[in-house]
Formats: sequence, C-alpha cells, structure tokens
Amino acid sequence: MSEHHDHDTHNHEHHDESHDHDHHGHGHGHGHSHNHAHGSTNRKRLGIALGITGLIFAAEVIGAIVTDSLALLVDAGHMLTDSLGLVVALIAATLMKRPPSERHTWGWQRAEVLSAGAQSAILLCVGGYAIYEGVLRLFAPPEVEAGGVAVIGVVGLLGNVASLLVLMGGKDSNLNMRAAFLEVLNDALGSVAVIVSAVVIALTGWTRADTIAGLLVAALIVPRALKLLRESGSILLEATPTELDLTKVRQHLLERPHVKEVHDLHASVVSTELPVLTAHVVLADECFTDGHSQEILADIQECLIKHHEIRIEHCTLQLESEKVAEKHKEHLHA
Repeated sequence: MSEHHDHDTHNHEHHDESHDHDHHGHGHGHGHSHNHAHGSTNRKRLGIALGITGLIFAAEVIGAIVTDSLALLVDAGHMLTDSLGLVVALIAATLMKRPPSERHTWGWQRAEVLSAGAQSAILLCVGGYAIYEGVLRLFAPPEVEAGGVAVIGVVGLLGNVASLLVLMGGKDSNLNMRAAFLEVLNDALGSVAVIVSAVVIALTGWTRADTIAGLLVAALIVPRALKLLRESGSILLEATPTELDLTKVRQHLLERPHVKEVHDLHASVVSTELPVLTAHVVLADECFTDGHSQEILADIQECLIKHHEIRIEHCTLQLESEKVAEKHKEHLHA
C-alpha cells in the first residue's frame, strides 16, 4: 500500500513514510486472514438459508394460486426477492474472499455494499407493489381459503425461523450479512401476519383481513429497505463513518507533540469492517532533522487505532514540514 496516496507534489522530504508503510502492511495482512475465516462460515450460512427460502417460496406460490390470498402472494414475492437477495449476498461473500491485486487494491470488499444496495432496491419494489395491490383489494376483496393460507403460513414461519437461526451467528459480520438477516426476519414477520389473517378469516369471515396482512408485510419491508439503502449509499458516497467524529480526530492529532497543523483529513469505509483515513500532518521543521518524525508518526498511529470509536488501522499519513505546507497552502482543504 503506497503511503503517497495523495497526488500533491510536496512529498520529497518525507522519508518517514517507509515506516508507516511497513506498519500497515503487517496490520492489513492480519485483517484479511480474519475476514477470510468469517467469509467461509458466512457463505455456508447463506447457502443453507437460500435452500430453505427457495422451498418456502415454491410452497407459497402454489398456496397463493390455490387460495387467492394477497398475503400469501405478497409474502411469496417477498420470498422470491429474498432468494434473489441471498443469491446476491452469496456471490458478494464469495467475491469478498478474493485477495487484493494490482487492479483491485482493496480486493472485492466493496461487493458487500453493492449487494446490500441491490437487495434494498428489490425490497422497495416488492413493498411498493404490495401497497398498490392491497389498496385495490380493500375496495374489492376476493374470497380467500383460510385453511390453506394458515397451513402455508405455518410452513413459511417454521422455515424462516430455521433460516434466522442459521444466519444469527453472522448477522453482525458486515452489511451484506445484516441485509440477508433482515430480509429473512421480515419474512418471518410476514408469515406471522399471514397466519393471523387466516385465523381472523376462519373465525369471522372478514376477508379483508388478508389484504390488511399484505399491507402490514409491506409496511415492514419499506422502512428497513430504505434504511439499508441509505447505509449502503452512504458508504458508496464515501461519507465519514457515523461512529467517527472527525473534529475529535483532528483535535487529538493537534494535541500530539510537535504537530502544528492537520489538513486534507478524510475518513471513509471500503466495507463495514474496513475504515480508512488519510491526512497531511504538518510538523515543526526541526522534526525532520533530529529524528522526531518517526516517533511522532508512531504516536499518531497508536492514537488512531486505540483512542477513537472505531479502530483505524488503515491510515495514510503524509508528514510535512511547516516550510513545505506554507509553500502549497493554496491547495489545502478539509
């Protein structure tokens, strides 16, 4: 990983960067080994959940045709998108295992974000259709065969619970796994709504209960899809991680001995497990002649790793003398 990440022309005095390069090359290797171990387990979880979801989808499609149930139809559509979403998540988890290369220096870590964005977009389409169809059926409710709806609903719920148990251990690994877990959780809640609507129809004959259940499933889908879309979009736009206060980071760096100024400070995430930070750090001129710069660099790195809300192990720090910083002042930002 080159420490001269920025394209500024004032890097000639900064022999200190070689130390930074060695430090982060070591940390980067450990992080990817850890991610590969998690990735293998997560792929197995996603594969099992995909198999279960596919079977439930087939059962609900048949059930929706036989019973004319909107709740089952919407839930089947939801299951279809979840199956597609799990396929995308499985592909993303596989791509994330690929090592970095000269062309993809971060590997394929960003695949999890693209996967989560695609899943959330699919969920929004399903939710929108469910609302449209539900409003139409409120005015003209069809006859619904409650017994068949209840049976399929129970089968769906049991399958969803099994998938949730499989995915539970990996749901906090990254955005991709969290998206998959949320989709299956929504399916489980949808199955509960289907069962309740079937019971209401069987006891009261009120067929609009099926439509209400379908709209309830849509109401569960849309907000979570929007939240996931916002999170993935924020990462793609390279926004500062929500857990990181850049003002606090800047203040901590300025409190380091001999640090005169911090500029071009940027933080983003390549993936949910990989925050990165870049900064130009201006040191007193004498630091480049008396050997202090190496000590200050190590101190800054330790601060970034230990003293903030998230560990920033991947940082690109460009050390500058006051004289060089003054010469290029018109190009400075952030």
